[in-house]
Formats: sequence, C-alpha cells, structure tokens
Amino acid sequence: MKYIRIQWSNLLFVLVLVLLLFTPVGTYVKVKLNQAKLWFVNPSTIEIAKRESISNFNWNLVDNEGKQINFQQMEGEVVLVNFWATWCPPCIAEMPSLQELYADYGKRIKFLFVANDQPQKVSSFLKENGYNLPVYYAKSEVPKELYSRSIPATFLIDDQGNIVMKEIGSSNWNSQNVRKQIDELIAFSLAE
Repeated sequence: MKYIRIQWSNLLFVLVLVLLLFTPVGTYVKVKLNQAKLWFVNPSTIEIAKRESISNFNWNLVDNEGKQINFQQMEGEVVLVNFWATWCPPCIAEMPSLQELYADYGKRIKFLFVANDQPQKVSSFLKENGYNLPVYYAKSEVPKELYSRSIPATFLIDDQGNIVMKEIGSSNWNSQNVRKQIDELIAFSLAE
C-alpha cells in the first residue's frame, strides 16, 4: 500500500510539472510571476562615464510588410530597441508596459521591436493582444553593443548613439524613471 501512495504522489508531481512547463496554464503562471516581478525591476540610467556608444549603425531590418530599413536611418534620433519573441514569457510580461510607453512616445522617438520569431506568430500575437508596435526582423548582424544572448533585451539610445539604459530581462518600461529619462533626451535633442 505504501508503494502505491508513493507512485501516485510521483505521478501527481510529474503531471503538475508537465502542466507548468508545456501547456498554456504553465505559460499563464510564468507570465503572472513575471508581471509581479515588473513592480520591482525598473530600468535605471547608466552613468555617463559608463555608457557605450554604437560603433556601427549598419544593421539591416525588415518590417512586417516586407519593407527594408537600415538602422543608419535612426542615427541622430532617440531610439528604444527591444529584442523579444512570442514564446518568451518574460517578453510577454513586459509587453503591456512597452505598449503604454509606445502609445505615449511613438511619435517623438523611434521604437524598434525586433522579433526573434516567425512573422505569422508575431502578427497573431499582436492582433490577439491589441498591440500596435512597430515590429522588425534582423536581416544582418546586430551591432555588437546591442547583442544579447538573452531576451528580452531592451536599450534606450540617445541621439548621439550612446546607450543610456540597458536591461536584460523583463522590466517595467512604463515607469516614471524611464519617462523622465526619455523626456530629458527629447529636450536635449531639440535644444541642439
């Protein structure tokens, strides 16, 4: 009898593990955990002396409609670059904050949401969630200063090509700190 109880508990443990790892229930739980984490992680500004500058703006991308662009077109602009995928729970968790930021700043700074996914999946994901983010796909090597082995990876770049904020992992990009930094970058850019 004791042997049967141990087997049932092992079976139940394996079943819960499978549910958490390989089903929408698991994705939902992971997203909720990551959303809770967003309240604690706010991107911070990199000290001026420690900021990296983009050394090569020659980076080819294509948007959802197949239109080719080059990152060089963004030189002299304030830019937010976000690397993400639809299969990435931390990416999904931070999307609402990025959508809110884009809704307020999309006409004043450039946003590049670089997807690491199939275009059909991305289009479906955006439609299902009511997002209108400008999504691109890398067609050439990413500038080394923006390269990350993990996603999400997000960079706020000033009009001089300096990385002002950098966050690997999910964050609250709609925080007052981020908004204040963007407002300062826009004001500085207009003053030049």
